[in-house]
Amino acid sequence: MSRRRIAIYGKGGIGKSTTASNVSAALALQGVKVMQIGCDPKADSTSLLLNGSPQLTILDACREGEPDLDDIVRTGFAGVLCAECGGPRPGVGCAGRGIITAFETLDRLEAFEAHKPEVVVYDVLGDVVCGGFAMPIRNGYAREVYVVSSGERMSAYAATNIAAAIGNFRTHGYARLCGVIQNSRGIEGEDAILDGLASSMGTRVIGRVPRHRSVQEAESADMTVMEHSPGGELARIYQALARRLMEDGGGELDG
Repeated sequence: MSRRRIAIYGKGGIGKSTTASNVSAALALQGVKVMQIGCDPKADSTSLLLNGSPQLTILDACREGEPDLDDIVRTGFAGVLCAECGGPRPGVGCAGRGIITAFETLDRLEAFEAHKPEVVVYDVLGDVVCGGFAMPIRNGYAREVYVVSSGERMSAYAATNIAAAIGNFRTHGYARLCGVIQNSRGIEGEDAILDGLASSMGTRVIGRVPRHRSVQEAESADMTVMEHSPGGELARIYQALARRLMEDGGGELDG
C-alpha cells in the first residue's frame, strides 16, 4: 500500500504538536486516512485529537506486557488514528531509545498494514536530532520533513540544526527537507525572517499560520481548531496548508 510519510520537527514549545494535530484533522476532513504518531516523551501530541482523553503510550503498554494494537492506537477527531510513543520513567532511561522501542512495537504489530493510513504524520521533538529522535528520518519511516519555526532566535536556531541533520542523512537516501511551516509569534518582520531562514536551509516557507486567539480557545476546550472553529479564518489556513502538503509535499507516494 502506498502512503505518504511525513515528519514534523521543531523546537519544543513552538506549536509543533498544535500544527501537526490541526493538519492531521484538516487532512482527515478532506477525506484522507491519517495516522499521527507522537514522538515526544510528554505524550501530548494527540491530546487535542482525543479531546484531552488520556492515551496509553506504547512504552507504558509494553511495560505491562505485549500490547494489542487496539491498546495503543485510538481513533480521534474525524477518524485520525492516534498513537503516542511515550518515554521512560522520570530520571530513568533514554527518551530516544524509547522511540526506537515504540517504532519496533508498531512494526511488530503490523500497525500500518492493519490500519492502512494514506498519510502518517510523525510529530517529533526537534531541539536535538540524535539517537531515537532521528529515527523517523534515519530509518526510512518518514520520507518528507517539515520544520515548524517562528522568527524568534532560538526557534530559528533549532530549525537550522534540524536542517543540518537532515542534510547529513541525505547522502544515505533518507528523508529530505521539504519546507518550513511558519507558526507566527507576531514579531516585527517575521515573514522576511522566515523567508531568509528557509532560503539558508535550501528550502521555502510552505505555509504561514498567524498568531490567533482561536488556538488558545480551542485548546482550552481540548479540541483542534478544526473541530472547535471549523468555519473560522485559522481553520481555512490549516485546510490550505494540508492541501499544500498533499499537492507539492516533496515526493512521490511510496510504501
